[in-house]
Amino acid sequence: MEPTVAPPEPEAQSGDISVRDNIVNVEKTEEEEQEHSDSGSAITGVDLIFVAGDDDISIGADGVVERTKMELPKEYANSVMVLTCGSKAEGGSCDVYLIGTAHVSEESCREVEAIVSYMKPEVVFVELCASRLSILTPQAVKIASKLDVLPGAEFRVAYEEAVKYGGQVILGDRPVQITLKRTWAKMPIWHKVKFLYGLVFQAVFLPSPEELEKMLKAMNDVDMLTLVIQQMSKEFPSLMDTLVHERDKYISCMLSRVACEHSSVVAVVGRGHLQGIKKNWDQPINMKDLLEIPKNKSVFTVKNVLKSLAVLVIGAAIVSRIYLAGRS
Repeated sequence: MEPTVAPPEPEAQSGDISVRDNIVNVEKTEEEEQEHSDSGSAITGVDLIFVAGDDDISIGADGVVERTKMELPKEYANSVMVLTCGSKAEGGSCDVYLIGTAHVSEESCREVEAIVSYMKPEVVFVELCASRLSILTPQAVKIASKLDVLPGAEFRVAYEEAVKYGGQVILGDRPVQITLKRTWAKMPIWHKVKFLYGLVFQAVFLPSPEELEKMLKAMNDVDMLTLVIQQMSKEFPSLMDTLVHERDKYISCMLSRVACEHSSVVAVVGRGHLQGIKKNWDQPINMKDLLEIPKNKSVFTVKNVLKSLAVLVIGAAIVSRIYLAGRS
């Protein structure tokens, strides 16, 4: 049971992204199809439709269908931010339950699993784009081979829970290629040089798997990625804008578009995005501006940067080899 490859992401300098393009399709095996058939499920082939249970829907005195608003257990209520908006769905409104996660946290995974399983929303919205769809697959990731928790595992957990009851999964983050290109284009030349130097330095002095695991456990209660970006933005101010603030706007807008078509949504995002999403909720947002890639006439293009990084890393390896050989 694997998510299909999502449609190609836009490379144009202006445009917009449809919510339909970000729906994750689920291809089932013959055994899984038979299991659903035997259980009498109305969902076949692709898990895109949520059929509410009897406890979720009631008929009012005037014959209007009413949806009972579910309340989270106290142990999870404090971990969730609830937003509301008008909707074309039955009932005329949609409740959006935002779960803020730490990205690399067993506790976050447990919370996501429990909340999605309990709420069984029409839509599970995740902070991913098509290029990061592999996070939803059980593929091994190098950095996670010695860790207890796979980075982004909470998205995989949310996806698996949605599949169990036939929930719809929608990717809600801006395409990573656009985010990186906008980030690079907005950095001054000196910052680009300094940034490249920092990448090479860190590549040479990476922490051991044991040290990395200790660091991740110490940051179990925070959004690690946002924390790192906040620290780096002290030296590179433009990072916070393109990697956090712009994505807050994008995610908020996409989430609003999804909510206005459904009656219940659970969104799984990094904890560092919660306040930004809330701030931009129901605000006018120009998506074309957020998807535009600024023209960059600098010699520091992505292609040239990758070539330079390869040369620097190879050069550092050769120098280290010569030095060690000389010492021996």
